[in-house]
Amino acid sequence: MSSRARRTAFSLVVFFSACGLAGMFISQKVGAQSSTDESSFRDSLKNFTSVYQIVSENYAEPLTGDKPDTAIYDGAIPEMLHVLDPHSNFYDPKAYAKMREDQHGRYYGVGMVIQPQNNKIVVVYPYEGTPSFKAGLRPGDVIVSVEGKSTDGMDSAAVADMLKGPKGTHVHLTVSREGAAAPMTFDLVRDEIPHPSVDLKYEIKPGILYLHITQFQETTGREFSDAIDQAGDLKGLVLDLRGNPGGLLTEAVSVCDKLLARGQVIVSQRGRAYPEQIYRATHGNGGRDFPIVVLTNHGTASAAEIVSGALQDHDRAVIAGEITFGKGLVQTVYQLSDNTGLALTTYHYYTPSGRLIQRNYNGVSLYDYYYNHDQSQNAKDREVKLTDSGRTVYGGGGITPDDKIDTPKSNHIQDVLDAHNVFFNFTKHYLANRTVTKDFQVDDAVLGEFKQFLTAQNISYTDQELNSVMDWLKTNIKSDVFTTQFGQLQGLRVRANWDPMIAQALTYMPQAEALEQSAEKAAVAKQTARNNNPASE
Repeated sequence: MSSRARRTAFSLVVFFSACGLAGMFISQKVGAQSSTDESSFRDSLKNFTSVYQIVSENYAEPLTGDKPDTAIYDGAIPEMLHVLDPHSNFYDPKAYAKMREDQHGRYYGVGMVIQPQNNKIVVVYPYEGTPSFKAGLRPGDVIVSVEGKSTDGMDSAAVADMLKGPKGTHVHLTVSREGAAAPMTFDLVRDEIPHPSVDLKYEIKPGILYLHITQFQETTGREFSDAIDQAGDLKGLVLDLRGNPGGLLTEAVSVCDKLLARGQVIVSQRGRAYPEQIYRATHGNGGRDFPIVVLTNHGTASAAEIVSGALQDHDRAVIAGEITFGKGLVQTVYQLSDNTGLALTTYHYYTPSGRLIQRNYNGVSLYDYYYNHDQSQNAKDREVKLTDSGRTVYGGGGITPDDKIDTPKSNHIQDVLDAHNVFFNFTKHYLANRTVTKDFQVDDAVLGEFKQFLTAQNISYTDQELNSVMDWLKTNIKSDVFTTQFGQLQGLRVRANWDPMIAQALTYMPQAEALEQSAEKAAVAKQTARNNNPASE
């Protein structure tokens, strides 16, 4: 059999595995598929093979190279799934491996983020404590070669694959750095690279912990629990879930378990193939209460919405920010042939009060579904539920915040500077022949150099434009300088200290404390009622 025939056969095997799994899922687990439906299903598969055969034999150009795989992987399977819903998905071997890596929260390599820039592969930043960080690689370094092989013409994924490898093995890099007289060489020893989901945690005000979760992976529950336990006597928590796309349900449950009382419902999931599953706090917070403000935006989705909804329904936190994405479809991931995977929607998420998280996607293009977040909807058209203390909350798509905080909108000069990656490139220039200490401030001298850099890069600006966004400007300069000089976490902390949404969230701490007390009173009242009316149990 030729290599092309083998590829085509394998692609068809994967396609029919996906179809067969969906059919088995319907017929065996639901038990509601009639013989007529099964016959129709078989006829549909027969029609597909007929179409594929006609295409392969008669298309104007021969299906050579990767075209057969592309037709199946990027065409037939994704389109079949997208007809069902926006979140059922197929993973080819590379995408499936990446998904599993993200879920594990670790891999073996040298530990840095890279990206293409001006046809070169550039280090964005090394993760702190990793081989690349310890060796002294810096943001802005251009990776010229790996193991003597030039990176010219390579994309960042290909270079990343070269940097990964078994623990304890060596990899040699050559990089060019602005200000260095000659290329620099590094001999790095690969190691396990943890990729924590809690990327920033610190005491943002006395007794107030700020904590940002990037996604929910296998380590999130433990990371969150450790952060809370290490914080000591907490007087408040700002839990930042902005931009968190979700992840593993079990880890969202684990986070809620640390904050809710034992026995409280966290989330339920319902689907026609399986019995309803209800997740409760099995350990509970042990009576350790403190006010919580959760920050959300349109990018807060799925497992992050489970956390937001559970804390809101139990009056455990004030939700502040923007309405969340509205992803309440649960995917079960099935491994198919040759390390491909099928993520098939099998459940819906519901908050403790019974709210459906998923927003409507019927008649909406995939682009609008993912990128148009104008989710305004009349309250009268949305399902109404009540929190533990009787507050009104709304279902029908996403978690509506208790207090709205809009994400700051950028203006023209901000868009221009971001489009030119100005702060990243200026930092390379500024630190080419100098170092800074942690008392570094963006003073008039630094601003003078920054303006000279803009002029040298042919970036037009006016002093009035820069003055109108001066706090933002200084924060971005300082953040990138700190990232290069001291590490990514110090740069993130600079941004968090300035972030106007975080500053606003901190003002809601008294409101969160009052909400917590109200929930406690409601719980006592319900328990008293149960004690007085045992027959109603």
